[in-house]
Amino acid sequence: MKKKIIIGTIILALTTTVFSMGFLDRLFGKTITSQPKVEHQEEWEFYFSNVNDKLGSLFVDLGLYKVAPMTDKQNVVWVSIKMNNPREDGLSSQEESGALGDIEDALVSKIASKHNSIYVGRLTSAGDRDLYFYFGDTTLYDKTISDVMVAFPKYQFDFGVKEDKEWDGYFNFLYPTPQQYQSIQNRRVIDQLEINGDKLIKEREVFHWIYFKSDNDREKFLEKIKNDNFTTVSKDRDKSWGEFAYSLQIKRVDKVDLNSVDEYVIYLWKIANELNAEYDGWETSIEKD
Repeated sequence: MKKKIIIGTIILALTTTVFSMGFLDRLFGKTITSQPKVEHQEEWEFYFSNVNDKLGSLFVDLGLYKVAPMTDKQNVVWVSIKMNNPREDGLSSQEESGALGDIEDALVSKIASKHNSIYVGRLTSAGDRDLYFYFGDTTLYDKTISDVMVAFPKYQFDFGVKEDKEWDGYFNFLYPTPQQYQSIQNRRVIDQLEINGDKLIKEREVFHWIYFKSDNDREKFLEKIKNDNFTTVSKDRDKSWGEFAYSLQIKRVDKVDLNSVDEYVIYLWKIANELNAEYDGWETSIEKD
């Protein structure tokens, strides 16, 4: 039995979800303006990154991108928890994850309720778990943190505050780069493959869409990948697509585990960026055999 999974426009089973990777690529270049307090749709995601030459796991609310920076929350407050039993790579261990989760829940609940702050994300790296909040008035923030941590006497902690009107800590530290965001999208689709019973063992055709500003750029792209065994499925031109009017669909039989997908998708994504084109996603089938 086969169903299609698409990322670019994600169509999953008889889909209800639509997502444009091309739109998101443009979003990274948008001009950020200060906005008043706005309710937002939370969108929590995690990804791995190199932080100060150490492996780091970041967990961040991507949904804040559309409403930040908030003019009524111009101070970033951080709380750093020293882990007691980290893994050798500095990330949290399974046996300690429950306790760390309890601490995080308690801090987020109390800080948000007492200070009208917003929790934006965390970093786990080098044996520490750092939580980040954006505040307006920071009066007695330190007392709130200390009061919460009384319930967790086995854990050492530290905290601090810094003015950050432009939310630089969120945009340039916690938020993923465009390449990291593409990897997050790859993982989301692979998760859906698994949810639908795919064991990710069988190789299958994987289709890709790329949009260009000119036919010349499209031909340059094809020249760069000519030795990579991709097959051209279609080439179209449609002025209704705006400046990216020249489309290309290619395919190749590939593995669909995350490492494999990241390798060939990021490869194509980088070439597209070099040519000022937009890599707009990939599609494959669910294989249950």
